[in-house]
Amino acid sequence: MTQSDIKRAIRPVRLADALNTAIVVLDAQGQLLYFNAAAEQFWDTSFLAVRKQGFTPFFTHNPALASAAAEAEATQQVVTLREAQLIAPHGQTRIADCAITPAPDIEGAALLLELTDIEQHVRISREAQLHAMQISTRQLVRGLAHELKNPLGGVQGAAQLLERELPNADLREYTQIILNETHRLKNLIDRMLGPINRPNFALINIHAPLEQVRQLLSIEAEQIPLMARLRWHFDFDPSIPEIRADQDQLVQVLLNLGRNALQAMNEHAVAEPELRVKTRVLRQHTIHQNRHRLVLCIELTNNGPLVPEHLLESLFLPMVSGRANGTGLGLSIAQTIAEQHQGMIEFRQKPHAITFSLVLPISHESHTPEANAS
Repeated sequence: MTQSDIKRAIRPVRLADALNTAIVVLDAQGQLLYFNAAAEQFWDTSFLAVRKQGFTPFFTHNPALASAAAEAEATQQVVTLREAQLIAPHGQTRIADCAITPAPDIEGAALLLELTDIEQHVRISREAQLHAMQISTRQLVRGLAHELKNPLGGVQGAAQLLERELPNADLREYTQIILNETHRLKNLIDRMLGPINRPNFALINIHAPLEQVRQLLSIEAEQIPLMARLRWHFDFDPSIPEIRADQDQLVQVLLNLGRNALQAMNEHAVAEPELRVKTRVLRQHTIHQNRHRLVLCIELTNNGPLVPEHLLESLFLPMVSGRANGTGLGLSIAQTIAEQHQGMIEFRQKPHAITFSLVLPISHESHTPEANAS
């Protein structure tokens, strides 16, 4: 083979390695012929590892992909899968659009698989829908709270006047019930209205409020018999720069997330409760369709019960709670504060690992809308 032949053979490989789409080429026996760089990243494994073990385990863990491949071979037509959830060898889940082409124009090839990772696009779209729903629901709740506040104040004032006029002290027990209940409802309404004060931004080291939260939650855990055995795990990145934020409000956000974890683990009698706190810097991360060069990510992970499926879409809405005695305001208030800091709270879960992540821009400079990002 001449040098020019070698260059002609290498050029297509280099082009395929430059693609963002994962390319997998299999022969008639299902043996791997080609696996580009994007495929190695998508499946989180190397070409040599797949070449050694074969591609069959990938089909075994992903029956929908195996079925589509079989259909493509049987019909000799291109088969596509939209938003398919695929499982990589090490257990990671990917969301991808897939195209399976039978008998591609490649020597010795029987199947060509093209896998486009759309997980980020699906996440952004889902977050945008949930954000819009949260805003409209929050506006509705705030409007209702304002409407309730005025008549409730009238009831409270009337009960106070009535108490002064009652000749029998025993009867004042009833007015006290009215006053106590109206006071409780006013407190609830104030919480429904959310944070009143705008953030007082200042440069802070994020590990300072985290330490404050740890101390407060440790004291609270000691008062709960089952939580007295709570184990803390810390994984901090000391190189994280200072961010502009309101430290007191961030303490409230992190306390709400931590308390939710303690209450959930306590209510379900978790034998060995754990709370893991991790800080990292993420690059090129999108928050509410704005791409930020650097963001801070604070993860709080507990080993409590999974959030029920029917609550996942409404988790951050006010008055929604999975606990019998919950008000459903803690997460809503925390999300509101995060948004006032141009950030958000994200959620994911798997058995024994329920994670709430607070993501905040490290720099509040101009943002690039995801739709316009290259």
